Amino acid sequence: MSKKYYLTTAIAYTSRKPHIGNTYEVVFSDAIARYKRQKGFDVYFLTGTDEHGIKIQEIAEAEKISPQQYVDKVAGEIKTIWDMMNTTYDKFIRTTDEHHVKTVQKIFKKFYDQGDIYKGEYEGMYCVPCETFYTESQLIDGKCPDCGREVKPAKEEAYFFKMSKYQDKLMKYIEENPDFIQPESRKKEMVNNFLKPGLQDLCVSRTSFTWGVPVDFDDKHVVYVWIDALSNYITALGYDTENNSELFNKNWPADVHIIGKDILRFHTIYWPIMLMALDLPLPKQVFGHPWLLFGNDKMSKSKGNVIYADDLVRHFGVDAVRFYLLNEMPYGNDGSITYETLIARYNSELANVLGNLVNRTVAMTNKYFDGVIQPQGTLEGTDSELIECALNTVKAVSEKMDEFRTAEALSEIWTLLKRSNKYIDETTPWVLAKSEDTKERLGSVLYNLLEAIRIAAVLLTPFMPETAQKIANQINTDVLSYESIEVFGGLKAGNKVGEATPLFARIDEAAKLAEIEQEMNADDDFEPIKEEISIDDFDKLDLRVAKVINCEEVKKSEKLLKFDLDLGGEQRVILSGIKKYYKPEDMIGKNVIIIANLKPRKMMGIESKGMILSAVDSDDNLTALTTFADIKPGSIVG
Repeated sequence: MSKKYYLTTAIAYTSRKPHIGNTYEVVFSDAIARYKRQKGFDVYFLTGTDEHGIKIQEIAEAEKISPQQYVDKVAGEIKTIWDMMNTTYDKFIRTTDEHHVKTVQKIFKKFYDQGDIYKGEYEGMYCVPCETFYTESQLIDGKCPDCGREVKPAKEEAYFFKMSKYQDKLMKYIEENPDFIQPESRKKEMVNNFLKPGLQDLCVSRTSFTWGVPVDFDDKHVVYVWIDALSNYITALGYDTENNSELFNKNWPADVHIIGKDILRFHTIYWPIMLMALDLPLPKQVFGHPWLLFGNDKMSKSKGNVIYADDLVRHFGVDAVRFYLLNEMPYGNDGSITYETLIARYNSELANVLGNLVNRTVAMTNKYFDGVIQPQGTLEGTDSELIECALNTVKAVSEKMDEFRTAEALSEIWTLLKRSNKYIDETTPWVLAKSEDTKERLGSVLYNLLEAIRIAAVLLTPFMPETAQKIANQINTDVLSYESIEVFGGLKAGNKVGEATPLFARIDEAAKLAEIEQEMNADDDFEPIKEEISIDDFDKLDLRVAKVINCEEVKKSEKLLKFDLDLGGEQRVILSGIKKYYKPEDMIGKNVIIIANLKPRKMMGIESKGMILSAVDSDDNLTALTTFADIKPGSIVG
């Protein structure tokens, strides 16, 4: 019977489409899951979406749709990207799933009934993006200690979880299980910065918004993010406070939670304490991976440095993107991505090293032996060195993958690929092909190369599954088990290889960067030009220059400013909804462009005679249209 292996990603928050840094985690987890399956484990791989909270409620309200409609859209985008990246998850949980909601309500009630939760009042500083309360002392330069954004004062009734009740028990568990938090640097951070200073009770409900799991015994409250979100790891398996499913009994505790380093505290302090309160075993390990940066900066839409997985896949293909993500992220430090470095890696590692090796070897087998794989023959020259390198690579990759060191595992595989390319230079197959006396030796050399390639293909499967299968097809082998690469010689002689097809064509860096730049400069939010009109239609508009004599806010209106305008021959009042963009005093004395013959209408009890023209871009930047010169009021625009 195979041993179970349960791994999870953090569930993605449905506030927006995930960028490539968010996508790294599910690709990394998929590589581990694929590797474990190769090694014979019965893997259950969970991912999904976190769909509640004030941030989502506010976005949905701004878009004039329901929160459920909004999360349905974003969860669909996330799932599409996870599928596009060829990830082999077993379940995609959503925290709006009915079973999850009902189970979270039961968990909350159980905590309350056993005295772990009590009602109180919270007053502190609140970070909306992190959905977390902080005391003044926890802030860094007056801002959120986790994301660095602005916080705002908040006060409301809430339920609290008695974290301190379980603090000593958690400390003891961490001491007795040294591999529980990995990497080691993350463990020291959690213990020294949070546990040793003492845990404060945790706010676990909210009353200031409604988009969340309702507290079924107190309808003013919704369950706050962490009890809701973290519980997904057990509700996805069919956990119930009374009757657990077979799937839960088989797979819990999790073998590893794979998460970003920014949410380590919630997974290594809050979540273990909740599990202790439920009398459940703790996960065996929590692995906090680093961030993928754009150059040296954290990706941010506001900075304009966000890269999305679907854009990268369109330009470079799924496996090339997977390779870059898994190869460029160091074990304990942040990784980096730019288009330039991705292209450089693509050309040097994928096209030159891997692609050339497979292409040359298959082509020579077809050219010299009509594609038939020859027997290995007697070992001589550097054969033993190549074989030793291949077998050592298998062991090294296994050791690195058991420690989640994907970049180092890939480095080991590339050592074998480079050694194989060197072996071609050492054995000179094109020289051996010139004489019948060395034809047998040539067959043996090509066998060794094809076998090294087979071993590399098996090792590459967790990282680049489509490429690994293409390689297997080219060398025509179905011997792809992990056990088969623990000895050298699994490739069957007598089979015919397939056609030599380039795996990765070299990219012209300058041309590709120009293509990407052109694509990035195209405004996705560009409004299509409206239907053509005639000059007669345009002549119906009376556009005039008007000078602002006075400007003031309209009482009880969040948007409107009242403009008193001089049109030269007359004065009039126009209301404009640009209050959030301009202070009234800044507009006085300015020349603005108006539509003077627009039918008047009443707003907030005031008649507005015309419209002030303005332009707004996709980032909600607005500017009123004005004139360069101080032209006479009433001048016709046209």
